[in-house]
Amino acid sequence: MVQAIVLAFLAGLMGLNGVPHFVTGITGHEFPNLTGNSATNNAVGGLAAFAIAAALLAAAHVGTHPWAALFAGAVGAVLMTVFHARRGAYWMSRRFGRPLPEA
Repeated sequence: MVQAIVLAFLAGLMGLNGVPHFVTGITGHEFPNLTGNSATNNAVGGLAAFAIAAALLAAAHVGTHPWAALFAGAVGAVLMTVFHARRGAYWMSRRFGRPLPEA
């Protein structure tokens, strides 16, 4: 059960983190990203985050503990939602000396 909870939580984090990167990337906008702020880097990074989330869910065996995995994944998604809503990606870029996207 612990494995299902931890991996589902991480899947929620990764899956939700992929959304702003993918959406800004496919719409041609820049967004803070560790691999570079370009739209292409963000679109590919978003897809990679979705793939990682899917792999984590597959490894979590959520069918054995569906309610615990659902709750853990939802908590991970909510935490990443708050992170991005509070402009956490911009804060992280500044904190690690990465350039910010042009407005």
